[in-house]
Amino acid sequence: MSTVDSELRVGMVGYAFMGAAHSQAWRTVNRVFDLPTRARMALICGRDESKVATAADRLGWDGYTTDWRDLINRDDIDVIDVCTPGDSHAEITIAALAAGKHVLCEKPLANSVDEARAMVAAAAKAQALGVRSMCGFNYRRVPAVTLMRQLVESGRLGVIRHVRAVYLQDWIVDPQFPLVWRLQRDRAGSGALGDIGAHIIDLTQYVTGQRITGVSAITETFVKERPLPAESSGLAASTGNGSVATGEVTVDDAAVFVARLDGGALATYEASRFATGRKNALRVEINGSLGSVVFDLERLNELEFYEASGPTAEQGFNRILVTEGDHPYMSAWWPPGHIIGYEHSFTHEMRDFLEAIATGTDPTPSFADALQVQLVLDAVVRSAELGSSWTEVEPTLVTVAA
Repeated sequence: MSTVDSELRVGMVGYAFMGAAHSQAWRTVNRVFDLPTRARMALICGRDESKVATAADRLGWDGYTTDWRDLINRDDIDVIDVCTPGDSHAEITIAALAAGKHVLCEKPLANSVDEARAMVAAAAKAQALGVRSMCGFNYRRVPAVTLMRQLVESGRLGVIRHVRAVYLQDWIVDPQFPLVWRLQRDRAGSGALGDIGAHIIDLTQYVTGQRITGVSAITETFVKERPLPAESSGLAASTGNGSVATGEVTVDDAAVFVARLDGGALATYEASRFATGRKNALRVEINGSLGSVVFDLERLNELEFYEASGPTAEQGFNRILVTEGDHPYMSAWWPPGHIIGYEHSFTHEMRDFLEAIATGTDPTPSFADALQVQLVLDAVVRSAELGSSWTEVEPTLVTVAA
């Protein structure tokens, strides 16, 4: 049975982009929030000993290991933070939960619905022993997004009728960009859909309190062959005759779909890594019978809010600067008007996770919440394969073994 004391010793698997973001959050969380337990950055894990040793020193970890199984089997590790590609999420997470470790797993939860269901079942079994688990959808923890949810939840927008969500990037527009793991289905599960589309699916469901029940989708892979990286599974980047060896891109470059939510709202979603000029552009607009609210990640500390109840001559979208001490999470940071950034969403994530473990409550989003996002992703894929056919999202039914 898992126990909580004044210190939770964290072991993290992965040290690249997400590993760095999570490390910054673990370093910071107890320095800005007054929590009932402290996180100790005990061990970081990666397969390349030289690289993981460097990462441990640079990111602030006490030590490192090259085998995640060693990490999980240690008695001096309480929490496992999974920041690896999606193809290893299920194996690492299920083993960690069985070993009595609390688990934070990056999104999307898994590469398939079957893997996600197995992870949910493992989490439910571990929960009975006091072991907690959470999926890392960090944009929920942006203060403006949390405030957005509060406005909807309190009825300020009335009946929700429309949801519009886009997440646009352009980092693979160049056809000579190499075939990295995010462009391979067996490693990543899907492309723009799972990588960034998962974020807007979770964010809109979180903000509205409604779940997607069905979709009609199209996906596209614009560049179908890419150069192999200099070192890729032992394959040389050159064919030997001067030409560059290439490999097949097996994921989507873009996904667009319409959806219906269980509260009656209609929704549109677009996720693309081919939106030239857009670096990390996430935007969500919610329209209700009494008003509308808009969040734009490129203006992370703001909301646009419209209320239809005022005099016609005074109506219009108002800018809310989300930096006040009574705004979500903001009391831990700076005086009003002093903005925060992307990295703070991860610090808030760790804050909520640590508090849930220490108080014996269930953190959110749960693995079951993340499974529901996985089921939407699966419905989008199936719809696209069927030529945009309307496709129902499967229910989140999970059997937990005794």
